[in-house]
Amino acid sequence: MAIAKKCVRFLLNFNYRHPVTTGTLRRYSAGAGDTSQFDVAVIGGGIVGSASARELILKHPHLKVALVEKENRFAFHQSGNNSGVIHAGIYYKPGSLKAKLCVKGLNLSYKYFDQKGIKYSKCGKLIVATERSEVPRLFDLYERGLKNGVKDIQLMDSKEMKEIEPHCKGLQALWSPHTGIVSWAQVTDSYVKDFIECGGKTYLNFEVKKFIEAESAEYPVKIIDTENNVINAKYVLTCCGLHSDKVAVLTGCPEEPKIIPFRGEYLYLVPNKSKLTKTNIYPVPDPRFPFLGVHLTPRIDGRVIVGPNAILAFCKEGYRWGDYNMQELKEIIGFSGFRKMAMKYASFGIKEMIRSAITPLQVMQVRKYIQEITSADVERGPAGVRAQAMAKDGTLIEDFVFDSKPGHGAIGSRVLHCRNAPSPGATSSLAIAEMVVEKIEKEFKI
Repeated sequence: MAIAKKCVRFLLNFNYRHPVTTGTLRRYSAGAGDTSQFDVAVIGGGIVGSASARELILKHPHLKVALVEKENRFAFHQSGNNSGVIHAGIYYKPGSLKAKLCVKGLNLSYKYFDQKGIKYSKCGKLIVATERSEVPRLFDLYERGLKNGVKDIQLMDSKEMKEIEPHCKGLQALWSPHTGIVSWAQVTDSYVKDFIECGGKTYLNFEVKKFIEAESAEYPVKIIDTENNVINAKYVLTCCGLHSDKVAVLTGCPEEPKIIPFRGEYLYLVPNKSKLTKTNIYPVPDPRFPFLGVHLTPRIDGRVIVGPNAILAFCKEGYRWGDYNMQELKEIIGFSGFRKMAMKYASFGIKEMIRSAITPLQVMQVRKYIQEITSADVERGPAGVRAQAMAKDGTLIEDFVFDSKPGHGAIGSRVLHCRNAPSPGATSSLAIAEMVVEKIEKEFKI
């Protein structure tokens, strides 16, 4: 316990760099007092919101559509601060939205990248069993992938695995040749560009603080930001990621599922060690714990990242140990679901915190696959914050969640919320967008 307390004190004083985002940096914000009228306002300029706004205006070019983002660039948070993996759909429960939309989204994504000339690499993924106890779980993953319709996956022995990754060791592996890497921030920028070219209007630096039922019968939803700028809309779609629960409450909808922020910290392999791997190398997930575990991922910029871990962030945008918001932290700790989850995974959480502070312990996680990697071969890298949806009983909500539960007055019935779209949300973005637009058409009779 004394060691754990020392680690916590160290972490609170340790500053990680805020991740460098590469999203579009433009200022489309409306001026003070400007009022604009739209058929649909999409709130949230991450990859899901941008893809949905794009799909809506492509399918209904007569509509006036706004894309609203609180930051000064798109893809500022989860969409621009992730590993960049194009997932194939192996992990997800057969029949779930994640399974269906990921497999469909992968195919749509590769087609879109080719059409737009977006750089990507179909480098594949090895899920490696390094212990005998992991082999049955690897076989289960293989069967799950087949049920989900994942293309061309195959089981490999250690010899076959080494033909793909000579430095990787393991007993057996699952090979997914269609898993790839891309810059999802660049993809988001491309979606936004398509949206603008089709006549959509974008608003940056527009942080929504409240919704008011307007007197206008035609545009009954008044959206007001922290600077008192106003957007009037007939209907609203929210895709707010880390803030999805907060924005839903503003419309009079329930807070649940509650969003609990978990920071994922990455290490970089030093450049002269980047050739140790050319594909994604993942562990076999341990069903006792809620996250996939530390893995190796080549990035489209040529670097290789190691991670992520999973640590509670002290605020929704807590990219560093020194980032905290006392009100948000009180809300996290005060949520009964978080307390139940924290008790269940207390040992796991403490170990993650210790590994965050002591780099060699995190490196040990990847030495299971590539023994050549040492602590001298890594350096601190970027961090992202995952929006983890959680129920009151402490259950982590893994599947995508979309709802339009009635709120107060005319507002609740005119708002559709994307409540939970974590990984593989980026891979699934075009498929999610198609589904969301279908929901908009059905709910709002567009």
